[in-house]
Amino acid sequence: MYDIIVVGGGHAGCEASHIASVLGAKTLLITSNINNIADMPCNPSIGGTAKGIIVREIDALGGVMGIVADKSHFQIKMLNNGKGPAVRSLRAQADKKVYPRVMLETLNNTPNLTIKEAMVEDLIVENNKVTGVILEDKTSLKAKCVILTTGTYLKSNILIGSSNTIGGPHNEKRSNHLSDNLKKYGLTIQRLKTGTPPRIQKDSIDFSQMQEELGSDTYLTFSFDIEPCYKINAQQKCYLLYTNAKTHEIIKANLKKSAMYGGYVTGVGPRYCPSIEDKIVRFSDKERHQLFLEPESIYYDEWYLQGFSTSMPKDVQEQMVHSLKGLKNAKITKYAYAIEYDAIDPLQMKASLENKIIPNLFTAGQINGTSGYEEAAAQGLIAGINAHHLINNKEPLILKRNEAYIGVLIDDLVTKGTSEPYRMLTSRAEFRLILRHDNADLRLREIGYHHGTIDLPRYQKLLHKKAQIEELISLLKNNNLALTSSTKEIFLKNNLEIPNFSTSYYNLLKRPQITIKFLTNFLELNYPLDVLEEVEITTKYEGYIIKAQKEADKLLKLEEKLIPEDIDYNAILNLASEAKQKLNQIRPTSIGQASRISGVNPSDLAILSVYLKKKYNK
Repeated sequence: MYDIIVVGGGHAGCEASHIASVLGAKTLLITSNINNIADMPCNPSIGGTAKGIIVREIDALGGVMGIVADKSHFQIKMLNNGKGPAVRSLRAQADKKVYPRVMLETLNNTPNLTIKEAMVEDLIVENNKVTGVILEDKTSLKAKCVILTTGTYLKSNILIGSSNTIGGPHNEKRSNHLSDNLKKYGLTIQRLKTGTPPRIQKDSIDFSQMQEELGSDTYLTFSFDIEPCYKINAQQKCYLLYTNAKTHEIIKANLKKSAMYGGYVTGVGPRYCPSIEDKIVRFSDKERHQLFLEPESIYYDEWYLQGFSTSMPKDVQEQMVHSLKGLKNAKITKYAYAIEYDAIDPLQMKASLENKIIPNLFTAGQINGTSGYEEAAAQGLIAGINAHHLINNKEPLILKRNEAYIGVLIDDLVTKGTSEPYRMLTSRAEFRLILRHDNADLRLREIGYHHGTIDLPRYQKLLHKKAQIEELISLLKNNNLALTSSTKEIFLKNNLEIPNFSTSYYNLLKRPQITIKFLTNFLELNYPLDVLEEVEITTKYEGYIIKAQKEADKLLKLEEKLIPEDIDYNAILNLASEAKQKLNQIRPTSIGQASRISGVNPSDLAILSVYLKKKYNK
């Protein structure tokens, strides 16, 4: 008998099984192939715009994706460094061979965790509650909670042109019966699609015709707990290239041969990570599209052509690749393909990621309709924590939209649902100036500590950092710049405008051209770089941050107006029919959540609020 069984060894499954075990749950991770644990069938990178912030949040809450990425990448960079702090994110090019190895070592060294190679075919449901799983060989395994993290393996098909092959990523064995059995228990199943681009043999690439893309020239880490594990000058190069008129002509002439445009795909693909043929059709005014060539591993000779996902036949893929500058003689080692698979309707989940229809069943990752390793890992982490909390009669961890991108992700899924693979974007977060890369630990470490996922030494490290930040802010506020001839000379030497009057260093730092590094000309600032960075950002953007926090406070007031679970929406007079339908389907827990449901209008919210006050005195 296990406390928790996790089904699937992808990024969601790794985080779920690890954190549940760390919290003390006797956990079993079941995967169809141990060698595919933490596999990276798509681009072997971690992070990216918004996604990199999610990885930092995972680390802040005690997850392992950030640490494993830091130990296994061969290039890392800060994206959008020239833009505001709200959109900066880390992206690391992980080694496709090393990352899974480090993750497996991490799981193997995690107490309370057992890994078993098997295929789950069905759930054990007793008294309308999940109590275990049934394997393909009909073995029954009992557990108090089950977490499904099945990725793209549910009844998956590989599509290349008109060719349709039964199988999962890398032509692995797929799960043939589990999604049908979920449907039998009342879950709504939808069909989704994603894809991957071709792989190119290294010695067939003419890199001289492409633009080099280098890693950052400063040391960077996802994790708040480890030092950089790489040498800046030893980072691998990536390369930038573009599609051209010939590429577009080939694609347009062969559109009907594509699995998607030829009518062979039944699943819905991702809007924000489309295939190259979809880009050509949807953005026909664009003369070219950006692509990147990135090595998959320092141990392989295969390079990944990012941005060139396609489901064209192999002969057309050859033409498409050879039309690109520097790839005239390229040898394709693995052809691109689309993969379609079953997923559940995320509206059937609670914000804790427990299923509404089958208690004690949790789901995380692509089975919930998301795309991306980072989105999957985040859900796995929350599902693992909340499965442990459920069996120990503790309140679930539910992050708010102003607390984390993870909170935005899950709230979007359970409130709005998705009919296509969901990808996290900075534009989805209305409080993105608060949810920054630099402050993930300040936002979430204390929450992790109170939920048992962050130990005392890491919590004390956080408290020390907070104390240093407060000390530095006090220093800047309580000391003024003296306008002497020597200080004026320093301003002139740096081509900066000399202040008209003496002012505090805090107010001086608010000026756009003044950096905290510049202030070291006048003050001894013996603080860590992350403390200096945090103080600089919060000082410069203080007004905007205060405004964003006020908006967040308004949201929190709506979240505090709870809606009873047993409410009968059909009994509310004057509530619009669509609002009744959506509210009955989603069963929001608060007025705040109800306000984000499509089809529930302000007038409906006003009627609902009046009803709650009269009937429940809320």
